[in-house]
Amino acid sequence: MQKIVASFLRPMRFVVLAFTCALLLLSNALPAAAIDSYKSNPQEATDQLLETQRRTDESASKPPLGLEETQKRTSGGGLNEVQGAADVEKMNRPENSQQATSVEEEVSNFLKKVTGNQ
Repeated sequence: MQKIVASFLRPMRFVVLAFTCALLLLSNALPAAAIDSYKSNPQEATDQLLETQRRTDESASKPPLGLEETQKRTSGGGLNEVQGAADVEKMNRPENSQQATSVEEEVSNFLKKVTGNQ
């Protein structure tokens, strides 16, 4: 009986080893397949980033802004005095997160699912 098990395990060990090596080789050699993904234009964000970088360099070369200047620069709904309102629509705020679930709700729902107390 022991010889039968040993004669079966040796080829299986080779098959598992060969499969693992092939998987490692293919996963490292082939790039991720992003066939139908959105191809962004490199110029889309460059202008905005250059403007933000210019303002950052300008602010870094001057002494720190006072309260009035900071309030003036952020009065238009900006995030901070350098970035302004850049990408403000992409950020999560209470105004655009009304349908979001809190961490406590997510944990509670998860625990209910795990324990079966739905």
